[in-house]
Amino acid sequence: MPRSSYKSFIFCPIALLAHSKCLAAFAVGLHLLRGVLLAQQVGLAAGAEATGVPASRGDPSAALHVQQQGLDRLHRAIDEAAARVMPKVIAYRRDFHQHPELSNQEVRTAKIVADELRRLGIEVRTGVAHTGVVGVLRGGNPGGVVALRADMDALPVTEEGDLPFKSTIRTHYNGHEVGVMHACGHDAHTAMLLGAAEVLTAMKAELPGAVVFLFQPAEEGLPDGEVCGAELMMKEGALDHPKVDAIFGLHVFHFESGEIRFRPGGFMAGYNDFKIRVQGHQTHGAMPWDGVDPIVVASQIVLGLQTIISRQIKLTTAPAIITIGSIQGGTRNNIIPNEVMMEGTIRTFDPEMRKQIHKRVNLTATSIAQSAGATADVKIENDAPITFNDLNLTAKVTGSLRRVSVGRCDSNTPAVTISEDFSFYQQRVPGLFFFLGVTPKGTDPSTVAPNHSPKFFVDEGALITGVRAMASLAVDYLAGADDKLHAGSK
Repeated sequence: MPRSSYKSFIFCPIALLAHSKCLAAFAVGLHLLRGVLLAQQVGLAAGAEATGVPASRGDPSAALHVQQQGLDRLHRAIDEAAARVMPKVIAYRRDFHQHPELSNQEVRTAKIVADELRRLGIEVRTGVAHTGVVGVLRGGNPGGVVALRADMDALPVTEEGDLPFKSTIRTHYNGHEVGVMHACGHDAHTAMLLGAAEVLTAMKAELPGAVVFLFQPAEEGLPDGEVCGAELMMKEGALDHPKVDAIFGLHVFHFESGEIRFRPGGFMAGYNDFKIRVQGHQTHGAMPWDGVDPIVVASQIVLGLQTIISRQIKLTTAPAIITIGSIQGGTRNNIIPNEVMMEGTIRTFDPEMRKQIHKRVNLTATSIAQSAGATADVKIENDAPITFNDLNLTAKVTGSLRRVSVGRCDSNTPAVTISEDFSFYQQRVPGLFFFLGVTPKGTDPSTVAPNHSPKFFVDEGALITGVRAMASLAVDYLAGADDKLHAGSK
């Protein structure tokens, strides 16, 4: 252990001299846990004296008990601080909700975030991936580096709810006038991470290592397929200064308020967007034999693509989806057009299956078009990996999430076919992504408007669980706490 680290433990020299056995427990504890444990730093000597439990030489269970006392104290500090910051968290969430901004346009949101981080004394970098903000909180003791991420962008959706802080913003998107709404809950994500930053800042002197706060733009992506969001944040060094060891993120979802759900391994699908341009030969609608009808060809391609999933892919390996979401073609009822443009999405959980599906989408579209005398140009793009929760990291911090959710935690929830660009971070460092329920208690989650709906609703009573979860994950990871400690903590 570096000399500076050793000195950081000697905060109570009189107590340690009077109780020499604590030093033995301290040494045992260092060998038991990975790295420098925060629980030991703040609670070893004090925990032994306060509880009256002697730390017997060579007794790992006694050392573990002392470490649990320190961890319990930290958890209580997190919970109390989270309760204090909640009025501010709710105020921020409502402000962000009323003033939503589309991807890469989060200028106002980013300024509020950066100003608040600076007020807390956190190092701030702005303009990362256009409008992203990176904050670094350096603890009072040496240790690892953990990142916490929130996304800031809204959607081109016109809000239909009746909230007093309802969005009335309108703008132009992809050639259309649209409303703008936080229909996916990113307003809540940003507010909760600001709350967690304030909670952790209050514990700065006791933190070993550093916490990196990633306020990310453009999670929803851009219509032109430009590299953005998490992928661009990484390219611009968001995980490098300081170098991040692990990362955590959350997303509000329509489960019961305060419930937490996740699973080890593949949690959310990888996705690819694709476009198919079908080229026919324009003619009069009353004389189709004089041309090649791309609308009929496109219709056959839609049906053919569905047989890839139902007849050509081994679905017992993993689920997969191919969806056509847009077909554009023609200008008049009696003109067979020259071309049709189709757009869709592919969702997969298995990398090899993804390769097979890409190959078969191209083959199916081009073969059907050729059989009718048309051509099909297939472009598969906008790749995002599978959101994969690192197995070791997930096992290590499951106890943290069980604690903050008061037992309402499903650690093996079914995988979902929606996608998340948080997966790009997980390609670089171990990561865990989880869902936080925001459906009011007493309401059947199956009856509420889902994410991306103009009626999507967030129960603000769940936000304190999110603040506690993010702060606890950071502290517990840096402390090296695992289920052995959580099993005994209150």
